[in-house]
Amino acid sequence: MKLTKKVWLILGAVILIAALVGLYIIYFRQAEELGDLNERLETAETRLPGLTATKEELEDRLAQATSELNKSQAEFPESVESIEYDDDLFEIADDCNVHITRLSASTPTNKKVGAVTYSVSSFTVVVKGTIDDILNFIYSIRTGDDFQLPWSAEVTGVSISGATATISLNIYGYKR
Repeated sequence: MKLTKKVWLILGAVILIAALVGLYIIYFRQAEELGDLNERLETAETRLPGLTATKEELEDRLAQATSELNKSQAEFPESVESIEYDDDLFEIADDCNVHITRLSASTPTNKKVGAVTYSVSSFTVVVKGTIDDILNFIYSIRTGDDFQLPWSAEVTGVSISGATATISLNIYGYKR
């Protein structure tokens, strides 16, 4: 079957119109999407100053919280080592039949002797018990026989009043 010129012309016009309609639909969708994107961009640009201010405020709060944390840490001198020392002191007290009624520690400091650096913590320990048990406790601290950790203690002061003793000591721990 042979198509006439007129049919080819109509067929070409239909194809051209279909292509134009397809392009119009694609253009319309893209124009609609561009409008949505512009609207979202405007919304984002409107929110940006507020978010920037919020970010700066949060950074200021973080700096303030970090400063407060550092200040709080300085107010609590007990370190992990002093907690471990406390465990040993309580164990020695149990072995010597005395009861620790108060235990306080100072901020650990470093003391260098030759090439070795020691962590030095000062402790005040208040114990209750019989005089013999208190003296046994002091002796055990001085000799270090009952220590679980690698540290030694220097008793710097003892005050005994009845069944209560206040003992001041420095604990030397090896720093690696």
